[in-house]
Amino acid sequence: MSPRPIASRLNTMITPVLAVLPLSALLPLALVAVLALSWFTLPLAAWLGALGALMLLGGVAFTTVAWCLGMAALIGVLAPARRLLLTRPVLRAMKALELLPSISQTERDALDAGSVWVDGELFGGAPDTARLLTEAWPGLSPDEQAFLDGPVAEVCALTDDWQVQRQGDLPREVWDALRRHGFFGLIIPKSYGGLGFSPSANSAIVARLSSRSTPLGVTVMVPNSLGPAELLVHYGTDAQKDHWLPLLARGEAMPAFALTEPGAGSDAGSIRARGVVFQGDDGRLMLRLDWDKRYITLAAVSTVLGLAFQLEDPDGLLGGERQRGITCALIPSDTPGVVLGRRHDPMGIAFFNCPTQGHGVEVCLEDAVFGGLDGVGRGWRMLMECLAAGRGISLPASATAVAQLSARVAGAYAAVRRQFGVPIGRFEGIEEPLARIAGTAWLLEAARRYTNGGLDGGAKPAVVTAMAKYNFTELARRSVTDAMDVVAGAGISRGPRNLLAHAYQGAPISITVEGANILTRCLVVFGQGAIRCHPWVQQEIDAAESGDIVSFDRAFWGHVKHVLRNGARSLLLSASRGRLAGSPVDGPGARHWRRLSWASASFAFQADLAMATLGGSLKRRETVAGRFADIFSWMYLGTAALRRFEAEGRRPEDIPLLDWSMELAFARMQESFDGLFRNLGVSGLEWLLAGPVLLWSRLNPLGLGPDDELAAKVARSIGVPGEQRDRITPMVYLPDDVSEALGRLERAHVLCVEADGTIRRIKDAIRKGLLPRRPPVELLDQAREAGVLSEADVAQVREAEAARTDLIQVDSFTLEEYLGRAAEQTSRPSDLPQREGVGPRL
Repeated sequence: MSPRPIASRLNTMITPVLAVLPLSALLPLALVAVLALSWFTLPLAAWLGALGALMLLGGVAFTTVAWCLGMAALIGVLAPARRLLLTRPVLRAMKALELLPSISQTERDALDAGSVWVDGELFGGAPDTARLLTEAWPGLSPDEQAFLDGPVAEVCALTDDWQVQRQGDLPREVWDALRRHGFFGLIIPKSYGGLGFSPSANSAIVARLSSRSTPLGVTVMVPNSLGPAELLVHYGTDAQKDHWLPLLARGEAMPAFALTEPGAGSDAGSIRARGVVFQGDDGRLMLRLDWDKRYITLAAVSTVLGLAFQLEDPDGLLGGERQRGITCALIPSDTPGVVLGRRHDPMGIAFFNCPTQGHGVEVCLEDAVFGGLDGVGRGWRMLMECLAAGRGISLPASATAVAQLSARVAGAYAAVRRQFGVPIGRFEGIEEPLARIAGTAWLLEAARRYTNGGLDGGAKPAVVTAMAKYNFTELARRSVTDAMDVVAGAGISRGPRNLLAHAYQGAPISITVEGANILTRCLVVFGQGAIRCHPWVQQEIDAAESGDIVSFDRAFWGHVKHVLRNGARSLLLSASRGRLAGSPVDGPGARHWRRLSWASASFAFQADLAMATLGGSLKRRETVAGRFADIFSWMYLGTAALRRFEAEGRRPEDIPLLDWSMELAFARMQESFDGLFRNLGVSGLEWLLAGPVLLWSRLNPLGLGPDDELAAKVARSIGVPGEQRDRITPMVYLPDDVSEALGRLERAHVLCVEADGTIRRIKDAIRKGLLPRRPPVELLDQAREAGVLSEADVAQVREAEAARTDLIQVDSFTLEEYLGRAAEQTSRPSDLPQREGVGPRL
């Protein structure tokens, strides 16, 4: 049958229906059509044409609108006409209104570093949840697990954190063990004498060591993160690798990397350290270096310094420009002019963090610069590429250790410590922080494993690792603060018994490292994510800068379709509370996956709205960017929680932890969305966003946070010895020696929980009138004589009470001991490496 009779029949069928509909009914019908066509991402021309046809069927009143829409659809189909009549004017307008951000070369290097991973799915608004669910969930290889169970356990056993803090350094035997077992070569390939471990293993080792002692964890983490070894592996010449990597792997060379300066902290692009090219007497190209660096971990005990500096070639010896940009080089610490020996005191935590200067230091350029002549001016890109992956390993690992140690300590202490005759963990006021501690420990372990799965697979997700660094360190800081509240006086009295004080002291340190957290949140996570993770923005910027109208046309109209789709998804998923979204699973996680899709669509639409209206000025709206960063981050953390739940077999005991994590994530997103609606400041739409949209958001929230019943279940998960408590705190080193602080706590915890049942039998006997009303522990003999308890029961309770009494003691010192310790701490020599028994012996 020809098209004309088909059209005639359709018109005959539809016209009577439309005839009885009021004209106003066509507008809602048109809206439904637009939403449906946008949801299914049909081409823009298709839904314009369909809408035009609908209007035409509506009668004379809509004829003009229909013809306009039809012409727009025709222009959309004819690419040359679209570029001439629509795309070029749009590009000119966007440039005039500065809607496309300008990108400096420094920013472009950062944007080009690394790769996009699952963050692209979450940013896009329609995440492939099946992909998110099936990302790798790696364990450790047999060699890696053996190292964790062997050398790592050995080094932890040798380390007494209280003595480390008092002496200002790790013991000599610990330094020797670290070198002997290859701890400084975790990331160095086996072909150069290193261990060649995966990011997952690197992370697990740093976490386990950090749970024992922050200085121990830092000492191992630094040589295995951004620094000489990693730069050599990726960018070194063959000669540089052959010389330095075996020495670093054996610990015969101790590395440090000098980046931060008094005037260049998070803004590393402002480096003032200077290297000038000149020709030596033998005709070789040389460098004359001057620098003033600070906050350089391990510098005072280093034998080789990685150095970032601005390279200048005033005589044109390299050809090309005189200012060659940031360059990285490797400088032996005994080179004349290198100044080491002093150290900072970071919050009283005893790891080597130091200043260093260089005055007229001369080295051979090709020997020193990473990559030789090919590495000149590439330092910033090298740093960004390494940081894109490394930022997701070391600090997230140490933060996870802090969160899990907090859970281990607070959970046990709350079960052992009694007030008013009951363990304090049973009070609702204590359950509230315990739930945050336990839930955070479980969530961060999920995100640590998930992130390392991507890194193990070769991804270098710069945005995800920035999220990890920022959120892990902030959540760990909250966890240890909560734990300090739970243990109260036992947390503020320093000494060998105190397990939390040094973690609490050190929490602010990680906040400042690898980019201060405020900067990371407000500028990096969303600032880079809006360009890197968006499917069209970077293509638009590149095409606009190059004047490529064909590429810009494709990117811009793809972007328009993307916005329409996310607008439709956001509206419909909000109205259905996510029920219209699919889920890759059934069961407890399904509703969370659907809400995650809802959050992603709303985030993507709001992000495009902000970029379209604020344009380049969005870079300066840091509070707005920070709220977007929080939503983006919590979508990622929620994804990791969902992945862990499925990867570990949907364990019923994990359901409260999953629900708690997801309710917290959605509540944090909701808070940020509400902040955006109030403060986005879109010209002409302020009333809409801050009025009806904000009201709808509050009436129909993504989440309100965990309720008290759920929090109580999560709090109890760390209060009872057993597998679940161990699974929440897998990275914590547990000593066998019960005379140590953590060993004492673990023993008391088991004894007191086991004795609780016996105590309850005494209380039951009191209620029945078999025993007088007195504290149960005072009735042990009477209970035995009355046949309520056996001799073994009495012995059990007495052992538990002795352990409880011993546990709640805190350290005290004589005045001479206290003043002597203070004097020792203030009279340490500035040049510690020269002190016998301090620092590594090389």
